[in-house]
Amino acid sequence: MERLTESPAAPSSRRWWVLVITCLAVFVTVLDGTIVNVALPSLSDELAASTRDLQWVVDAYLLVFCALLLGAGSLGDRIGRRKILIIGLIVFAATSAFAGASGSVGSLISARALMGIGAAMIFPATLAIITNVFPDPIERGKAIGIWGASSGMAVAAGPVLGGWLLEHFWWGSIFFVNLPIAVVTIIGTILVVPDSRDESTHRLDPLGLVLSTAGVFALVYTIIEASAWGWASARTIGGFAVSIAVLAIFAVWELRTPEPMLPVRIFRNLRFTAASVSITAAFFALFGFIFLVTQYFQLVREYSPLGAGLRTLPVATAIAIGSVIAPKAVELRGTKFVVSLGLFLLACGFAWIGTVRADTPYLIIVCQMMFNGFGMGFTTAPATESIMGSLTPDKAGIGSAVNDTTRELGGTLGVAVIGSVFTSVYVGALRDRSVFQSLAPQARRAAEESVSAAAQVASGMGDRAPAFLAEVKDSFLSGFSVGCWVSAGVALAGSLFAMRYLPARAHAPATAPTPESVLNLE
Repeated sequence: MERLTESPAAPSSRRWWVLVITCLAVFVTVLDGTIVNVALPSLSDELAASTRDLQWVVDAYLLVFCALLLGAGSLGDRIGRRKILIIGLIVFAATSAFAGASGSVGSLISARALMGIGAAMIFPATLAIITNVFPDPIERGKAIGIWGASSGMAVAAGPVLGGWLLEHFWWGSIFFVNLPIAVVTIIGTILVVPDSRDESTHRLDPLGLVLSTAGVFALVYTIIEASAWGWASARTIGGFAVSIAVLAIFAVWELRTPEPMLPVRIFRNLRFTAASVSITAAFFALFGFIFLVTQYFQLVREYSPLGAGLRTLPVATAIAIGSVIAPKAVELRGTKFVVSLGLFLLACGFAWIGTVRADTPYLIIVCQMMFNGFGMGFTTAPATESIMGSLTPDKAGIGSAVNDTTRELGGTLGVAVIGSVFTSVYVGALRDRSVFQSLAPQARRAAEESVSAAAQVASGMGDRAPAFLAEVKDSFLSGFSVGCWVSAGVALAGSLFAMRYLPARAHAPATAPTPESVLNLE
């Protein structure tokens, strides 16, 4: 049923080269996200971007990425995952150049949205290719662990490389660096990656594509805008209602159409669903935290961009190590235990980080970040393998798309919710401070926009500047602490959910893609 240029079951060193290429493709997309985070203070200064603008620089990419993942995964199943990977890399490279050449925050946000199109093609294709080339469950688990470790390496490399580029070049260089990596990956894909597709499905599902894209877009857009509209406002409630209604129509259509884009009955499989929820919780916590910690290092600790990047290495290194160790731990203790432990470690790490102050020794922060890194590695690698192992290889593209949608939806929700919570607490705390209250109305509004803007206000305050900056930093830390506690709560809820519903162990489905094969795995 699978059309492969090389039998995936045959022992061959070539499949490990395929893994290298797919990991490189993931590396460049994750690298872009971490570089953007370390550049947020620079963008705030050079493009006069507010905290809300910075959220959109991050979320415009995630919004389009999330909205198109299901469609891109389904398209890859039909036309070939190798083809869709190459197209995605070309789009990603071209739009990275557009982002690097942007002259305003508006054009940068537009470019980031276009980059999401390429990323939506890349991510599901990589996991689908790995699933087909590594059919043995144990070997596939190790390959997915390495795939996850490549993300950890990108998390490590992004802030360091971004910091170095920002110190030596202009902010646009953080996007142009994607081009040579993308070109090398395209050449490698052409040379070594075999094509595969779902030969049982021939027709596209255009209505399913439109409904899924519209439903996810409405959901993610509402999450992003809720902080500005108000979480209890009519617009927010209406946005959630529209998204739920469209996604419900999508589910009904997919149940009735003979060749669905997404076989929605797979969500009856607890292994698949519980793993998806676990990944959503983990990335909610992580993305919200990264959005704040890069600003903490630069704006509160006053490190340079490169110095801030170097100081994030512990969490990235721990993610990579945890992702490699996790498959072996699953063999010994089972998926339920490892994923639940990973989310619990995340909860502990975030709760501990919530106690950070401006003068907290860096060694303490290292220990806190190690908790988070190992927690992410222990959660995402086994949960991803559970999702991919729940499906037959011919459905690997759509399964990968669901996995990636849960990651990005969780991340988008994390940035939106944690960003909203942080802003509310920061502004509320700042308004109670005496020096702030003595400022002119225009200066107060500027200081409320971001810490970077507050620093610009302080530059013209003379002798009062140190006292005002102390108020700003204290207010930032108040918002940072509450944001970390929210992340910890979500991670803990995810841990309890995984402990209750995620099966301890599971076997890979048979090769034939029958409806029962995706429903009866325990």
